[in-house]
Amino acid sequence: MIDKTEALEKSKFRSRFHLAEKEKMYINEKGMDTIRSHAYDFIRKRLAPRDILNDGKQTPMKGHPVFIAQHATATCCRGCLEKWYHIPKTVSLTEKQVGEIVDVIMNWIKKEMR
Repeated sequence: MIDKTEALEKSKFRSRFHLAEKEKMYINEKGMDTIRSHAYDFIRKRLAPRDILNDGKQTPMKGHPVFIAQHATATCCRGCLEKWYHIPKTVSLTEKQVGEIVDVIMNWIKKEMR
């Protein structure tokens, strides 16, 4: 997966997302391994299937650090994945793609935690 960090940081919409103290405390309490596990679970269930009934609305804007990271990294819906990462909406994600998306999310979270 191509690194879009620089382009995402230039996006007025994407660059406005940051972890609040509440999310940072949650991450510290749960640990990065648990957050990564949550990310895998969310991506497999909400993003990986080819057909998602509520595509574009499946990722809340708040409530979990991974959700915030998904919006910041344009990994929140199939439309954003197609626009930013050129992954067609018409196919299910492979396990490799799921892992790459989780890596993008986790890298953003790690950067926010510094």
